[in-house]
Amino acid sequence: MVQGPRYRGRAQSCTAGAFATMKLYDLGHVPWIQSQLIYHAMPRLGMEGILYIAPATPYVCIGCHQDVEQDIDLDFCWAQGIPVFRREIGGGGVYLDGDQIFYQIIVHKDNPLAAGDKTEFYRRFLQPVADAYTALGIPAQYRPVNDVITADGRKISGNGVAQMGDYIVLAGNLIVDFDYATMVKVLRVPDEKFRDKVFKSMQENLTTIQREIGQAPSWEVLAAKLTQHLEPVTGPLEPSQLPAEVYVGAERLRPYLTSDEWLYKRGQRVSGREVKIAGGVNVVHRVHKASGGLIRGISEIRDGRIVSTSISGDFFFYPAEKLAALEEVLAGIKLDEVESVIASFYQAESIESPGITPADFARVIAESL
Repeated sequence: MVQGPRYRGRAQSCTAGAFATMKLYDLGHVPWIQSQLIYHAMPRLGMEGILYIAPATPYVCIGCHQDVEQDIDLDFCWAQGIPVFRREIGGGGVYLDGDQIFYQIIVHKDNPLAAGDKTEFYRRFLQPVADAYTALGIPAQYRPVNDVITADGRKISGNGVAQMGDYIVLAGNLIVDFDYATMVKVLRVPDEKFRDKVFKSMQENLTTIQREIGQAPSWEVLAAKLTQHLEPVTGPLEPSQLPAEVYVGAERLRPYLTSDEWLYKRGQRVSGREVKIAGGVNVVHRVHKASGGLIRGISEIRDGRIVSTSISGDFFFYPAEKLAALEEVLAGIKLDEVESVIASFYQAESIESPGITPADFARVIAESL
């Protein structure tokens, strides 16, 4: 099994119980893989900071809990030479390129900036993003749980939060321009008619800086606006050079985060909505769209009990590694007990899943038959 380096328990920016000035690492365009590996490496190295970064070449990035074979057209991606990467943050798959500036915020869980639940964390950092857009001439606002939208309700920033060891990480973007056509091609859809509908919906509901104001401000202008509106929250940001050890740590993570084992980790070779295996034995596949995202459940049911289940989707679940533990807890449970068992698991493990309730998960398992 390919594994990544363990997390360090103590923040390097924390001394004598106080948190130092937050460092700002403005890295510009980098090799695409670094735009992911760096923010995955920093928590493992015990480092806080804010990154401004963008990929020099395009790639597809999927959420931690997604099933890549269900959600992404891998044949298209491989044929076009588009890499596919699974991040340790939830949410959905997205096509990323150099026309988006990523902000990646890494904060120790004991830092006052991380106080409250994940929804509060989103609000704390996404309101400044909305304010930065407004300052650019695009009136915008934060929309719970994790969106920044324009005055007419179009999404103009995608965001996700994860807990990585003792650190809370928020990754989001300023969307300067967007390749809608390629985005819909990388998605796995039932047929081309459905793809056309997705394309139309995406154009209607997702916008860009270029579309809104008819120009693309420079990196320097965008970075300055974002910093201006983040600093009332973070305090003065200290422009800094990224330590060499972060690049080393990122390279140590590369085998783990680019392995097939990691990319396909939630894959299940099950097709169709329900397959009867034998008397009293069924394998079922159900999908449910909750307010916090899409949930997909694939379960083997024998005589009214769960034998095994796999849960995937574009939702957020904290701590992320507890989703596998939930699947294990459900093994052997009667279908009519699923929701109560999930609710008890939430309480025992202090689970947070914005917009997703135990009842939502139960719908793709207990209501399978």
